[in-house]
Amino acid sequence: MMKFKHRISRSLFMLFCLLTNITITLSANDKVKKLVVYPAPLGALLNNDYTVSVRLLNNKKWQSVPTHLIKVDKLLEAKHTVENSSMAYFDFEGEVEVSVTFNKGVINQAKIRPLSYAIRSNMKGNTLIFRLDRPRNLSVEINGDIFHNLLLFANPIVKNIPNRNDPNVIFFDAGIHEIGKEGFRVPSNKTVYIDGGAILRGQIRIEDVENVRVIGRGMVEHTVKMGIHIAKAKNVYVEGIFTTQCATGGSDNVTIRNVKSVSYYGWGDGMNVFASNNVLFDGVFCRNSDDCTTVYATRKGFEGGSKNVRMENSTLWADVAHPIFIGIHGNAEKPDVIEDIFYKNIDILDHQETQLDYQGCLAINAGDNNLIRNIYFENIRVEDFRQGQLVNLRIFFNEKYCKAPGLGIENIVFKDLSYNGENSEISVIAGYNEERKIKNVVFKNLRINGKVITDDMPNKPKWYKTGDMARIFVGEHVEGVAFTP
Repeated sequence: MMKFKHRISRSLFMLFCLLTNITITLSANDKVKKLVVYPAPLGALLNNDYTVSVRLLNNKKWQSVPTHLIKVDKLLEAKHTVENSSMAYFDFEGEVEVSVTFNKGVINQAKIRPLSYAIRSNMKGNTLIFRLDRPRNLSVEINGDIFHNLLLFANPIVKNIPNRNDPNVIFFDAGIHEIGKEGFRVPSNKTVYIDGGAILRGQIRIEDVENVRVIGRGMVEHTVKMGIHIAKAKNVYVEGIFTTQCATGGSDNVTIRNVKSVSYYGWGDGMNVFASNNVLFDGVFCRNSDDCTTVYATRKGFEGGSKNVRMENSTLWADVAHPIFIGIHGNAEKPDVIEDIFYKNIDILDHQETQLDYQGCLAINAGDNNLIRNIYFENIRVEDFRQGQLVNLRIFFNEKYCKAPGLGIENIVFKDLSYNGENSEISVIAGYNEERKIKNVVFKNLRINGKVITDDMPNKPKWYKTGDMARIFVGEHVEGVAFTP
């Protein structure tokens, strides 16, 4: 038998739900199930394209989930246009049913992505109902519309909410917080908690500090460019919140976990890394109007190389430019090294770039005398994108952004990389000259539309390069490219 952990009258319960976060806890067979929904504060920017509700499995009562207004970038013939989209979120433990009602017409077709999650839905009129048994960051797309879709962030339950009376805790309660143009500067040795019903209208600045935590389920509103800025900081942890951008520069030992970045304006990179070491991205979601995630060396006043950067269990969607981009920026006079970079268990939902110089879902472009080495991609699933290349590895001299070509790209591994689609243009692997080469690139279990591409694959003519079978151009000044099972 299941029952509320705390019994209150129905009228009091309904009033409580309107004023504060809604938390429902059920127990069945000694297994606790929990659901937390955050009502939107007065003055929040909302979008009524969708009506979203959620309930714990086997619980009859649905809880309403607010749908917040966000904005995304739509590129039409090199012209950027801003479209209104929707975002909703809740926390849960156990299993839930989600109801999404499309308020603008009939549902003829629906997708829930990433497709690798294989989430099935039941359609009743203009409503979809589906189950989740674990936290997921999702895109719900109706009738093929990817610009007026619903981003649904089903989060884990917040553990160990800090004590608001602790002098080392800064607490943002539910409500609108006008931070101002200067932003909120987080002091050293502080924990900032942003309640799931809190909306910050101003930047969070983690600059020249150490031992900082910014956690919670609230948001930096989409109206704020560069929502989170981490600069010359050490020992930083950011978890759970929504923002436009989250850049890290000149920093060491930074963890970004379950942060959602959605941008719509020019130069709207999602999660940049500049001249930083020991940076971890875990479970992040990026939909951006420029590169989703980058690793650069010297750039924007931050000096030096980058080492030990890792992204895992994440989802990337580039409305413009690259989902993953490494290497273009550095110090041409005092060369930098970018090394030991890892990407694992990543879903790439989209990539659109008409400029040939800036294509590539997985792009490593060495400029500014950078040496780039020891880059590892594993279990990367690429869905069909609108326009671009799967892979782009180049040593080049891009005079618009660089003062010199790169020095080299070495020791690159693509393991369990898959692409399913029809829109990929020809990928490129090309060095610069005999002194500036690409060396030792391994594709292990590369799958293109289900076909495994290997050096000894059946039906490959002996005079073909294996890259020809995957539509990968392997050009000059490249050595040691292998395709293995």
